[in-house]
Amino acid sequence: MSEASRGSPSPIGPSFRAEGVNFSVFSKRADSVELLFFDHVDDDTPSRTITLDPLVNRTYHYWHVCVPGLESGQLYGYRVAGPWDPSRRLRFDGDKLLLDPYGRGVATGTGYERAAAARPGANLGKAMKSVLVGPGDYDWQGDQPLQRPYSESVIYEMHVGGFTRHPSSGLPAELRGTYRGVIEKIPYLLELGVTAVELLPVYQFDQQDCPPGLSNYWGYSPVSFFAPHAGYAVAREPLAAVTEFRDMVKALHAAGIEVILDVVYNHTAEGDDRGPTFCFRGLEDHVYYLFEEHAEHYSNFSGTGNAMNANNSIVRRLILDSLRYWVEEMHVDGFRFDLASVMARDESGRPSHSPPVLWAIESDPILACTKIIAEAWDAGGLYQVGSFIGDRWTEWNGKFRDDIRRFVRGDRGVLQLLPTRMLGSPDLYSHDDREPGQSINFVTCHDGFTLNDLVSYDRKHNLTNREDNRDGCNENYSWNCGVEGPTDDPDIEALRNRQVKNCLTILMMSMGTPMILMGDEMRRSQRGNNNVYCQDNELSWLDWRLTERHGDVLRFLRYLIHYRLNLDMSLIQDRVSLKELLENTEFKWHGVRLNEPDWSDHSHALAATFIGMNRRREMHIMGNAFREALEFTLPQTGAGDAPWRLLINTARESPGDIHPPDAAPEITTAAYRVEAYSIVLVGRPL
Repeated sequence: MSEASRGSPSPIGPSFRAEGVNFSVFSKRADSVELLFFDHVDDDTPSRTITLDPLVNRTYHYWHVCVPGLESGQLYGYRVAGPWDPSRRLRFDGDKLLLDPYGRGVATGTGYERAAAARPGANLGKAMKSVLVGPGDYDWQGDQPLQRPYSESVIYEMHVGGFTRHPSSGLPAELRGTYRGVIEKIPYLLELGVTAVELLPVYQFDQQDCPPGLSNYWGYSPVSFFAPHAGYAVAREPLAAVTEFRDMVKALHAAGIEVILDVVYNHTAEGDDRGPTFCFRGLEDHVYYLFEEHAEHYSNFSGTGNAMNANNSIVRRLILDSLRYWVEEMHVDGFRFDLASVMARDESGRPSHSPPVLWAIESDPILACTKIIAEAWDAGGLYQVGSFIGDRWTEWNGKFRDDIRRFVRGDRGVLQLLPTRMLGSPDLYSHDDREPGQSINFVTCHDGFTLNDLVSYDRKHNLTNREDNRDGCNENYSWNCGVEGPTDDPDIEALRNRQVKNCLTILMMSMGTPMILMGDEMRRSQRGNNNVYCQDNELSWLDWRLTERHGDVLRFLRYLIHYRLNLDMSLIQDRVSLKELLENTEFKWHGVRLNEPDWSDHSHALAATFIGMNRRREMHIMGNAFREALEFTLPQTGAGDAPWRLLINTARESPGDIHPPDAAPEITTAAYRVEAYSIVLVGRPL
């Protein structure tokens, strides 16, 4: 085998060149660095070890070497020796195999053991290993990101594994829970009408980061910011995940569906000071993580044991390089940043008024055509919904979620918040010429109750997580409609169905960008568990038999999405500020009587008449969150005017609950009875 040469510090990570593969890794305080190669993922002895000479293979704080004769699929890792002194925030461990922070692939063998990376001694045979991925070996066939505007977007938040892992998916066993399984279900997504999938984490994560006997399911436990999760690939060979992920993206794009990744740059799977050494901790602990002041313990703004030092120049470059890679090489359309407010903290952990990494993401030209969505809070109490930095960042609107839940279940004192939330939350987003789509509206997401459980449980039931029900949010603004959990009572079931449709109606008829949780369209249940991060089983997987059991809800949502994207939601316009939109759209607010809205704390009824900017259709919506039916007066129509037609009545059974405008029944009365806990929408062309 040819001898390795000096190499170059740039670019960071592995890079193919004529003379071989160049490796470069950052470590400021390391005493020595070894590059190890392996023939098989479970090998405990390297096939080759290259010891880097600090006088030859080091430039500034970058250790580098060029190795000839390597090919894609080669397994490798680093061993880095240096001082172990947690009081100085140094945790070098020369026995541990470290992943390459810039590695494009990660292989996990059958012998992988998380605990081996935390206890003293070597762990080569029990460690994850980086995979060398060569450039230009995939045919994209002209594929490019879709660049769909927010005004034309309906987002479907889904889990790659859970989407098809259930036996009822109808897929062959080998395709269930995989990138290829998602491809097989694209016709379903098209029929539903969604325009984007937001995938729970697909960066390689540690499935053993969870209570004993369970498996990390969600994936918010990253070990790499470049490698697609190998557990979602059908083939077991090292390069399969990269190829199959690209196949999935290309197929979704061919169907007109965008791919948004839920990304985790706020923490890693290395956990707290007792956690394993996978990568960053063993390379330069104090650079990659935030620490408590005057202490050796990690800051825990993520709630998972550590917090990334995102505004350090080295970490900031890593994050930007990662995002650019997923856009340029993997063709994704956007990112949802988990606990993005952690990235708004400076190197001392204090909130920054101008965080460099967030501005860098906002202004980066490679990312200019992508969607960037912030979960604008963190576990340390920083809550930035409505005040996140920049012009391009959109936000998960947690206030929309909470206020809509409280209105639908009939809480006192929240009705006056409903117009604000349905009109794009101008109290949060009317500044700086923000567009309506910058509010990502949702009622449910992966974190919390499903929509079915929101109307079926008063409290969380998380005992199967083996944390004594301490985990998960305690306040869910849910209502079980009279019985905790499943019931055979037809009246309660009818009420729950109605409440599900109420939530979906408000979501889809509100200004902003709607997001739907996987399975809500068929009333998927997690049996009251509101934190299934460690439940990789049928509790979390999508049971496709529900499309028959709750086919009326599925049909209802399909119509709603069709309304929004193709018919009457001309209220939602791209490149128009929310302020301008509100100024040029007609709204009239009513109570049960026209022009007499009741904004008091005990009121549960509200109606609105609105005409969009294109003035093609007039709509009138009536919402009753009271326990009894109410009679609402309808706006009068003049001689020669088209009559009102019933578009939606959530209290009616399918198919009478929703109608296409050209086949909707006429309303001939001057008033309309709106049943308890229901919403009615009528419309007429102008």
